Amino acid sequence: MTDQIDPSKVTASRITISVDAMGGDAGPAAVVAGIALSAEKNPDIGFILHGPVEQLKPLVAKMRGLTDRVEIRDAREVVSMEDKPSQVMRHGKKTSMWSAVESVKKGEADGAVSCGNTGALMAISMIRLRKLPGVNRPAIAILWPSRNPQGFNVMLDVGADVRADAQDLLQYALMGTSYTRNSMDIARPRVGLLNVGTEEHKGHAELKEAYSLISDHAERGNFDFVGFVEGSDIPGDTADVIVTDGFTGNVAIKTGEGTASLIRITLREAFTYSILSRLAAIFALPSLNRLSKKIDPRRVNGGVFLGLNGTIVKSHGGADATGVSAAVKLAFLLAQQGFAEKLAARVASSAPLTQSELDCVPTEVT
Repeated sequence: MTDQIDPSKVTASRITISVDAMGGDAGPAAVVAGIALSAEKNPDIGFILHGPVEQLKPLVAKMRGLTDRVEIRDAREVVSMEDKPSQVMRHGKKTSMWSAVESVKKGEADGAVSCGNTGALMAISMIRLRKLPGVNRPAIAILWPSRNPQGFNVMLDVGADVRADAQDLLQYALMGTSYTRNSMDIARPRVGLLNVGTEEHKGHAELKEAYSLISDHAERGNFDFVGFVEGSDIPGDTADVIVTDGFTGNVAIKTGEGTASLIRITLREAFTYSILSRLAAIFALPSLNRLSKKIDPRRVNGGVFLGLNGTIVKSHGGADATGVSAAVKLAFLLAQQGFAEKLAARVASSAPLTQSELDCVPTEVT
């Protein structure tokens, strides 16, 4: 995922990432191992690690060279995957997740990463960081392996909110193009609106309204609208940005993860079936490794919360050290690029167009 951002375009100053150590399924050991990988590869990154100090201090001490790069913030409580966002908003101020977001709010950290409860993380982030002016519903954007030259497509929303009206989908398109432009260096991204078919008459009323809104904003937003796209286009080369509501997007991403897992398991079974298949696997190993890397969800671990006054990255709950490191790298590079400020400028351009603007639409690049 983070391979698409050009480090040569970012500044060389130290960036601090706030990390919720307690949210992942694998526990704080995997999170600490992940930030250790990031620290080993990047001398310009520091961390504020949130969780029970008696658990985190020994884990950090075991990692060579990490102690001087990490500040531990003692947070005694943990947000579980079963906790409702409403509960966390009322009673979660002492949790590691709240503490991690609070560090961004106070300006102590340049971005935050958590493997924890998605709904709770979004709720806390909205309370503490607030939405950008003009944003109705923030979105979660992820990268999806594709046949495009950049290797990935951006898709949003994938679960921040199951609802999305036409104006929300327009904002997703604008935020998605800003993310794509800044993370993949694509000057004029192509945007597709996910539907049950590519014909203009298909889909419900809100999708048809969103089609018109996005089309009307294309020149002003400096992107190309390719119209409706189908599920088969998500990993294709028709569009660079796939726009949809959070319910559909979340179903799609979970289906994709399950399919990738099925492919890996099926290939492993096929190449261990017999002696001949094992021999064939030896000759096919380089190609198999390339395929495994291409569909490895750890490489694209990290969904970015778009539409907030700050950089928040949601890591997969089951992420191992490699996955956590990928999410941290994404947060680091986005923060170092000043992406939140660029996104705010993009959202500011999404005010409804007047008829005179529709007749003569100016071009704007963010």
